[in-house]
Amino acid sequence: MSKQHRSGFVNIIGNPNVGKSTLMNALVGEKLSIVTAKAQTTRHRIMGIVSGEDFQIVYSDTPGILKPAYRLQRNMLNFVDGAIGDADIILYVTDTVEKADKNGEYVERLGRLQCPVIVVINKIDISDQAKVVELLSYWQGLLPNALVIPASAQEKFNLESIFDAIVERLPVNPPWFDKDAFTDKNLRFFASEIIREKILLNYDQEIPYCCEVGVESFKEGEERYEISAVIYVARESQKGIIIGKGGSALKRLGTQSRLEMEDFFQKKVFLSLFVKVDEDWRESRRELKKFGYEE
Repeated sequence: MSKQHRSGFVNIIGNPNVGKSTLMNALVGEKLSIVTAKAQTTRHRIMGIVSGEDFQIVYSDTPGILKPAYRLQRNMLNFVDGAIGDADIILYVTDTVEKADKNGEYVERLGRLQCPVIVVINKIDISDQAKVVELLSYWQGLLPNALVIPASAQEKFNLESIFDAIVERLPVNPPWFDKDAFTDKNLRFFASEIIREKILLNYDQEIPYCCEVGVESFKEGEERYEISAVIYVARESQKGIIIGKGGSALKRLGTQSRLEMEDFFQKKVFLSLFVKVDEDWRESRRELKKFGYEE
Protein backbone atom coordinates (compact mmCIF):
# COMPACT_ATOMS: atom_id res chain seq x y z
CA MET A 1 0.00 0.00 0.00
CA SER A 2 1.40 3.42 -0.98
CA LYS A 3 2.12 6.00 1.71
CA GLN A 4 -0.35 8.85 2.21
CA HIS A 5 0.72 12.11 0.60
CA ARG A 6 1.58 14.88 3.07
CA SER A 7 1.56 18.55 2.16
CA GLY A 8 1.49 21.81 4.12
CA PHE A 9 2.60 25.38 4.68
CA VAL A 10 5.65 25.80 6.91
CA ASN A 11 5.93 29.44 7.86
CA ILE A 12 9.24 30.79 9.13
CA ILE A 13 9.05 33.67 11.63
CA GLY A 14 11.42 35.35 14.06
CA ASN A 15 13.19 38.60 14.87
CA PRO A 16 15.42 40.41 12.33
CA ASN A 17 18.91 39.01 11.70
CA VAL A 18 18.48 35.54 13.25
CA GLY A 19 19.01 33.81 9.89
CA LYS A 20 15.46 33.06 8.69
CA SER A 21 16.29 33.67 5.03
CA THR A 22 19.55 31.71 5.19
CA LEU A 23 17.64 28.82 6.77
CA MET A 24 14.89 28.82 4.14
CA ASN A 25 17.40 29.06 1.29
CA ALA A 26 19.31 26.11 2.76
CA LEU A 27 16.14 24.03 3.23
CA VAL A 28 14.88 24.79 -0.28
CA GLY A 29 18.28 24.52 -1.98
CA GLU A 30 17.69 27.74 -3.95
CA LYS A 31 18.62 31.34 -3.15
CA LEU A 32 15.09 32.77 -2.93
CA SER A 33 15.42 35.25 -0.06
CA ILE A 34 17.82 38.15 0.31
CA VAL A 35 20.62 37.36 2.76
CA THR A 36 22.81 40.16 4.12
CA ALA A 37 24.21 41.12 7.53
CA LYS A 38 21.76 44.04 7.74
CA ALA A 39 18.42 43.82 9.55
CA GLN A 40 15.05 43.97 7.75
CA THR A 41 16.37 42.54 4.48
CA THR A 42 13.20 40.50 3.81
CA ARG A 43 10.16 42.68 3.10
CA HIS A 44 7.76 40.17 1.51
CA ARG A 45 6.51 36.69 2.22
CA ILE A 46 8.53 34.54 -0.13
CA MET A 47 7.54 30.95 -0.79
CA GLY A 48 9.98 28.15 -1.52
CA ILE A 49 8.58 24.74 -2.45
CA VAL A 50 10.23 21.36 -1.85
CA SER A 51 8.52 18.26 -3.25
CA GLY A 52 9.16 14.55 -2.95
CA GLU A 53 7.23 11.51 -4.09
CA ASP A 54 4.91 11.53 -1.07
CA PHE A 55 5.31 15.06 0.37
CA GLN A 56 5.34 18.74 -0.49
CA ILE A 57 6.65 21.43 1.86
CA VAL A 58 5.68 25.03 1.08
CA TYR A 59 8.10 27.20 3.04
CA SER A 60 7.28 30.86 3.61
CA ASP A 61 9.99 33.29 4.69
CA THR A 62 8.69 36.43 6.40
CA PRO A 63 10.01 39.86 7.40
CA GLY A 64 11.60 40.10 10.84
CA ILE A 65 9.30 41.04 13.73
CA LEU A 66 9.70 44.73 14.55
CA LYS A 67 7.85 47.69 16.02
CA PRO A 68 6.59 49.50 12.89
CA ALA A 69 7.49 53.17 12.35
CA TYR A 70 5.62 53.75 9.06
CA ARG A 71 3.06 52.13 6.75
CA LEU A 72 5.61 49.95 4.91
CA GLN A 73 6.71 48.36 8.21
CA ARG A 74 3.10 47.97 9.38
CA ASN A 75 2.36 46.07 6.17
CA MET A 76 5.51 43.96 6.64
CA LEU A 77 4.26 43.02 10.12
CA ASN A 78 0.91 42.07 8.57
CA PHE A 79 2.80 39.45 6.52
CA VAL A 80 4.12 37.97 9.80
CA ASP A 81 0.66 37.94 11.40
CA GLY A 82 -0.77 36.32 8.27
CA ALA A 83 1.95 33.66 8.40
CA ILE A 84 1.04 32.79 12.00
CA GLY A 85 -2.63 32.56 11.05
CA ASP A 86 -2.37 30.27 8.01
CA ALA A 87 0.48 27.92 8.98
CA ASP A 88 0.31 24.14 9.16
CA ILE A 89 3.67 24.24 10.97
CA ILE A 90 5.50 27.25 12.46
CA LEU A 91 9.29 27.33 12.29
CA TYR A 92 10.30 29.92 14.90
CA VAL A 93 13.93 30.92 14.39
CA THR A 94 16.00 32.36 17.20
CA ASP A 95 19.78 32.29 17.60
CA THR A 96 22.57 32.08 20.16
CA VAL A 97 23.08 35.87 20.13
CA GLU A 98 19.74 37.64 20.57
CA LYS A 99 18.00 38.16 23.91
CA ALA A 100 15.52 35.32 24.20
CA ASP A 101 12.70 37.57 25.48
CA LYS A 102 12.84 39.99 22.51
CA ASN A 103 9.28 40.56 21.18
CA GLY A 104 7.99 38.16 23.84
CA GLU A 105 4.35 38.70 22.89
CA TYR A 106 4.93 36.69 19.70
CA VAL A 107 6.46 33.82 21.68
CA GLU A 108 3.37 33.85 23.94
CA ARG A 109 1.19 33.56 20.83
CA LEU A 110 3.19 30.51 19.73
CA GLY A 111 2.36 28.82 23.02
CA ARG A 112 -1.37 29.16 22.27
CA LEU A 113 -1.26 27.82 18.69
CA GLN A 114 -2.93 24.54 17.74
CA CYS A 115 -0.47 23.77 14.94
CA PRO A 116 2.97 22.20 15.60
CA VAL A 117 5.77 24.62 16.47
CA ILE A 118 9.45 23.89 15.82
CA VAL A 119 11.96 26.24 17.46
CA VAL A 120 15.30 26.43 15.64
CA ILE A 121 18.20 27.81 17.67
CA ASN A 122 20.38 29.03 14.81
CA LYS A 123 24.06 30.07 14.68
CA ILE A 124 25.31 27.41 17.12
CA ASP A 125 28.57 27.48 15.12
CA ILE A 126 29.44 30.82 16.77
CA SER A 127 28.54 29.66 20.30
CA ASP A 128 29.72 27.02 22.78
CA GLN A 129 28.12 23.84 24.03
CA ALA A 130 27.24 25.15 27.50
CA LYS A 131 25.36 28.15 26.04
CA VAL A 132 23.50 25.95 23.53
CA VAL A 133 22.43 23.50 26.29
CA GLU A 134 21.24 26.46 28.37
CA LEU A 135 19.21 27.83 25.45
CA LEU A 136 17.69 24.40 24.69
CA SER A 137 16.48 24.19 28.30
CA TYR A 138 15.20 27.79 28.21
CA TRP A 139 13.13 27.35 25.04
CA GLN A 140 11.80 23.93 26.07
CA GLY A 141 10.61 25.48 29.34
CA LEU A 142 9.04 28.43 27.53
CA LEU A 143 7.28 26.32 24.86
CA PRO A 144 6.87 22.83 26.34
CA ASN A 145 4.81 21.56 23.37
CA ALA A 146 7.37 22.70 20.79
CA LEU A 147 10.25 20.71 19.35
CA VAL A 148 13.54 22.60 19.90
CA ILE A 149 16.40 21.95 17.47
CA PRO A 150 19.89 23.51 17.56
CA ALA A 151 21.27 24.22 14.07
CA SER A 152 23.54 26.29 11.87
CA ALA A 153 21.92 27.37 8.62
CA GLN A 154 25.19 28.93 7.48
CA GLU A 155 27.14 25.70 7.99
CA LYS A 156 24.14 23.52 6.98
CA PHE A 157 24.39 21.67 10.31
CA ASN A 158 21.39 19.66 11.59
CA LEU A 159 19.16 20.69 8.67
CA GLU A 160 18.24 17.03 8.16
CA SER A 161 16.75 16.92 11.67
CA ILE A 162 14.64 19.99 10.85
CA PHE A 163 13.53 18.49 7.53
CA ASP A 164 12.59 15.13 9.11
CA ALA A 165 10.65 16.86 11.90
CA ILE A 166 8.71 18.91 9.34
CA VAL A 167 7.78 15.93 7.14
CA GLU A 168 6.59 13.95 10.21
CA ARG A 169 4.28 16.82 11.20
CA LEU A 170 2.81 17.65 7.77
CA PRO A 171 -0.93 17.06 7.46
CA VAL A 172 -2.24 14.51 4.96
CA ASN A 173 -3.04 16.57 1.84
CA PRO A 174 -2.57 16.43 -1.92
CA PRO A 175 0.18 18.75 -3.25
CA TRP A 176 -0.76 22.45 -3.37
CA PHE A 177 1.55 23.25 -6.30
CA ASP A 178 2.95 21.43 -9.34
CA LYS A 179 5.69 19.06 -8.23
CA ASP A 180 8.30 20.85 -10.36
CA ALA A 181 7.51 24.34 -8.95
CA PHE A 182 10.07 25.79 -6.54
CA THR A 183 8.51 29.18 -5.75
CA ASP A 184 5.30 31.19 -6.18
CA LYS A 185 7.19 34.33 -7.27
CA ASN A 186 7.85 35.37 -10.87
CA LEU A 187 11.15 36.33 -12.54
CA ARG A 188 10.44 40.08 -12.23
CA PHE A 189 10.22 39.69 -8.46
CA PHE A 190 13.62 37.99 -8.26
CA ALA A 191 15.19 40.62 -10.52
CA SER A 192 14.03 43.38 -8.15
CA GLU A 193 15.14 41.43 -5.06
CA ILE A 194 18.62 40.87 -6.51
CA ILE A 195 19.02 44.61 -7.13
CA ARG A 196 17.75 45.36 -3.61
CA GLU A 197 20.24 42.89 -2.12
CA LYS A 198 23.11 44.66 -3.92
CA ILE A 199 21.86 48.02 -2.58
CA LEU A 200 21.99 46.57 0.94
CA LEU A 201 25.54 45.34 0.36
CA ASN A 202 26.89 48.50 -1.30
CA TYR A 203 25.39 51.36 0.70
CA ASP A 204 25.53 52.27 4.39
CA GLN A 205 23.24 53.59 7.12
CA GLU A 206 19.69 54.50 6.14
CA ILE A 207 20.14 54.40 2.34
CA PRO A 208 19.03 50.75 1.79
CA TYR A 209 15.92 51.25 3.95
CA CYS A 210 14.84 54.29 1.93
CA CYS A 211 15.02 52.40 -1.38
CA GLU A 212 12.58 50.25 -3.30
CA VAL A 213 13.07 48.67 -6.69
CA GLY A 214 10.46 48.52 -9.44
CA VAL A 215 11.02 46.43 -12.57
CA GLU A 216 9.49 48.51 -15.36
CA SER A 217 10.01 45.98 -18.16
CA PHE A 218 11.18 42.36 -18.43
CA LYS A 219 11.58 41.06 -21.97
CA GLU A 220 12.39 37.36 -22.37
CA GLY A 221 14.33 36.83 -25.59
CA GLU A 222 15.86 33.61 -26.85
CA GLU A 223 19.40 34.84 -26.25
CA ARG A 224 18.95 37.05 -23.17
CA TYR A 225 16.59 38.82 -20.77
CA GLU A 226 16.29 42.60 -21.23
CA ILE A 227 15.41 44.20 -17.89
CA SER A 228 14.72 47.84 -17.07
CA ALA A 229 14.42 48.76 -13.38
CA VAL A 230 13.93 51.92 -11.32
CA ILE A 231 15.38 52.47 -7.85
CA TYR A 232 13.04 54.71 -5.88
CA VAL A 233 14.51 56.82 -3.06
CA ALA A 234 12.90 59.19 -0.56
CA ARG A 235 15.18 62.25 -1.03
CA GLU A 236 17.25 63.97 -3.72
CA SER A 237 20.41 63.58 -1.61
CA GLN A 238 19.88 59.79 -1.54
CA LYS A 239 19.62 59.78 -5.34
CA GLY A 240 23.07 61.37 -5.51
CA ILE A 241 24.53 58.74 -3.18
CA ILE A 242 23.00 55.86 -5.18
CA ILE A 243 24.39 57.26 -8.46
CA GLY A 244 27.81 58.23 -7.05
CA LYS A 245 30.47 60.45 -8.60
CA GLY A 246 30.21 60.30 -12.35
CA GLY A 247 27.70 57.45 -12.05
CA SER A 248 30.36 55.08 -10.64
CA ALA A 249 28.28 53.69 -7.76
CA LEU A 250 25.25 52.99 -9.96
CA LYS A 251 27.48 51.34 -12.57
CA ARG A 252 29.01 49.03 -9.91
CA LEU A 253 25.54 48.22 -8.58
CA GLY A 254 24.30 47.42 -12.08
CA THR A 255 27.25 45.15 -12.86
CA GLN A 256 26.90 43.20 -9.60
CA SER A 257 23.14 42.86 -10.11
CA ARG A 258 23.50 41.70 -13.71
CA LEU A 259 26.07 39.04 -12.84
CA GLU A 260 23.90 37.72 -10.00
CA MET A 261 20.84 37.64 -12.29
CA GLU A 262 22.77 35.71 -14.96
CA ASP A 263 23.77 33.17 -12.32
CA PHE A 264 20.21 32.93 -10.95
CA PHE A 265 18.36 32.87 -14.32
CA GLN A 266 21.09 30.87 -16.13
CA LYS A 267 20.77 33.26 -19.06
CA LYS A 268 22.48 36.42 -20.33
CA VAL A 269 20.97 39.68 -19.00
CA PHE A 270 20.96 43.24 -20.35
CA LEU A 271 20.12 45.49 -17.39
CA SER A 272 19.19 49.20 -17.43
CA LEU A 273 19.03 50.96 -14.04
CA PHE A 274 17.48 54.36 -13.27
CA VAL A 275 17.00 56.31 -10.02
CA LYS A 276 13.90 58.37 -9.15
CA VAL A 277 12.88 60.39 -6.08
CA ASP A 278 9.50 59.51 -4.54
CA GLU A 279 9.31 61.16 -1.11
CA ASP A 280 6.15 59.38 0.01
CA TRP A 281 6.64 55.80 -1.18
CA ARG A 282 6.87 54.25 2.33
CA GLU A 283 3.56 55.83 3.40
CA SER A 284 1.59 55.94 0.14
CA ARG A 285 -1.02 53.20 -0.16
CA ARG A 286 -0.95 53.49 -3.95
CA GLU A 287 2.85 53.16 -4.13
CA LEU A 288 2.97 50.31 -1.62
CA LYS A 289 0.33 48.46 -3.64
CA LYS A 290 2.50 48.87 -6.75
CA PHE A 291 5.42 47.29 -4.89
CA GLY A 292 3.29 44.41 -3.57
CA TYR A 293 2.87 45.49 0.08
CA GLU A 294 -0.87 46.26 -0.09
CA GLU A 295 -3.71 43.98 -1.15
